[in-house]
Amino acid sequence: MSENHKFPVRLNKYLSEVGYCSRREADKLIERSRVTLNGEVPVLGTKVQEHDSVEVDGSPISEKKEKPVYLIFNKPIGIVCTTDTRVERDNIIDYINYPKRIFPIGRLDKPSEGLIFLTDDGNIVNKILRARNGHEKEYIVRVNKPINSSFVKRMAAGVPILETTTSPCFVKKLAVNEFKIVLTQGLNRQIRRMCEYLGYHVTRLQRVRIMNIELDIPTGKWREFTAQEFLELNRLLDHSEKANS
Repeated sequence: MSENHKFPVRLNKYLSEVGYCSRREADKLIERSRVTLNGEVPVLGTKVQEHDSVEVDGSPISEKKEKPVYLIFNKPIGIVCTTDTRVERDNIIDYINYPKRIFPIGRLDKPSEGLIFLTDDGNIVNKILRARNGHEKEYIVRVNKPINSSFVKRMAAGVPILETTTSPCFVKKLAVNEFKIVLTQGLNRQIRRMCEYLGYHVTRLQRVRIMNIELDIPTGKWREFTAQEFLELNRLLDHSEKANS
């Protein structure tokens, strides 16, 4: 194991840092007994020491030495954001079929579409997903009936869902039954639940921006980050970490 890690380190964090998968996916692998630590099946929360042996499905885990991969993907409706290709047939990994092991940063639910990042860099995943950093994500949403100024104001002010109230956000009406919303939260099915609370049903949900990166490719296509996009993304990440430290 590399000396770049601060040992002991939680097993899920280690799998993320070496670029195998996200922490969430690592937890799933551990729960399904697909990970071994020194030949034994560990439990969630187990810590890895510097000279320990970690394997997934019997294959040793080694640290990435190549240049990390950062992709932008326009996810189609019906594709599931999971790396578990054994469980979900229409999963994002098989769909993209990238030659290296990569995993999505965050998720879009199956009926949603639009912008999502994929990478093999676990460190950037953790920075982007850290909720307290308040990174912006912009969506275009279509609902089943006309929206009015009351709907816009209530969505923007915060809606009670999942035993909490959503944070204030930017909402703008675009058409009779379509609006733009910019979130800094990532609650489960947040926009759909917010609309349902107000008596609306989402008929189309598309993510068009994450932080400084806007969706600019056709549905089902992917591309690499540009150098400028990556530099600006890291500047925003560094700024948000300092602001919250």
